[in-house]
Amino acid sequence: MKTKLTLVMDDEVIYNAKIYAKKKEESLSSLVENYLKAVAETSKLVNPKKSNSKKTTSLIEKYRGIIRLPEDYDYKKEIGLYLVKKYNKLK
Repeated sequence: MKTKLTLVMDDEVIYNAKIYAKKKEESLSSLVENYLKAVAETSKLVNPKKSNSKKTTSLIEKYRGIIRLPEDYDYKKEIGLYLVKKYNKLK
């Protein structure tokens, strides 16, 4: 079963990720899905019997570490700022 997921990110990150996905001839959704599979797999949250680990792991290893955030990055603050901007509720 597929479920829709909404992510909030900086516009530049999304733009660069879309370019990267296009070069790799993959959708941005599949890149994110494969990355999350690998993260879950490496943290042993996924049942190893159900996993197609060899294919997923090799794909994800290429993408691991491409996003670098500052140590003091506050994602909740960024989400709030994004939502205020999106819905234009600045007073």
